[in-house]
Parts: sequence; structure tokens; C-alpha cells
Amino acid sequence: MTGPAAVRPTLAVVTAPQAAPQEIPFETASWGRRVLALVVDWFASLLVVSLFVPVFGTTGGPGGLYTLLVFVVESAVLTATVGGSFGKMATRLRVVRVDGGGHVDLLRSFGRAIAVALVIPPLVFRPDRRGLHDVLAGTATVPLQAARSPQA
Repeated sequence: MTGPAAVRPTLAVVTAPQAAPQEIPFETASWGRRVLALVVDWFASLLVVSLFVPVFGTTGGPGGLYTLLVFVVESAVLTATVGGSFGKMATRLRVVRVDGGGHVDLLRSFGRAIAVALVIPPLVFRPDRRGLHDVLAGTATVPLQAARSPQA
């Protein structure tokens, strides 16, 4: 066969090999406990802000923004220092690094807390129950028992 029909361009789709999802050596926490921890954190932040600024019964004031800022700072600092926010400690959860299970440094902790404050990242999650905020920070939220048990 000769002519234009003999030379047929073919389209080949070349895809880069995808990295396998990183296996987590421990069980992640249930969504119920995570939501409860978030509610506890939010109300604790709300109560702290209400000591200084009128929050309850007001609209349009700075109380909501201050509550969000206190939430982010509280969550980040406590996660970096003791392994979890006030709400996570109350519900017996901890945030650990995926690559070794150790404490989360302050920079990762702030990035994670800001991502949680954006609301959407916690709603986008993987089959291993790690939200986008955990994936971005390289962390996992685990029950306290899993955080204390020796890794295999």
C-alpha cells in the first residue's frame, strides 16, 4: 500500500508511572471521633475569644475571625508540642507523621491547621481515611492506642 493511506499517524498515550500510595503502619481514626474533636476545638476557641470580645448574640463583628485565628493557632501549636489539639486530646486522638509516626513539626502543623480552616481539605479524603490536609502535611490522625503501640 502506498500513498497517504499507508502512513497512518498513531497516537500513543504515554503516562508516567504513578507512585503507589504510601502505606500507613497504623489504623487511622474514625470520622466520628474526628468530628467530635473538631467540635470540641471550635467551642473551646469560641469560649476563649468570648472572654475578650463579644461573640454570642452579635453579628458582623470580628469575633468569628478571632475564633478562627485562635482555632488555627491552638490546633497548630498543640499538635506540634503534644501531638494533638485540645479536642483531639479530649477524644484520645493524636496526629503523627506518616514517615515514622513521630511528632509533627510546627511548620507542617500550621499548614495542616490552615488547610482544616479552609474546610474543603478535610472533606476530600482517601480510602485510608486521611483527609487532604493530612496528605498535604504527611500526617495521619490515629487513636491514642495506635500512636503508642510499637510500629512493625
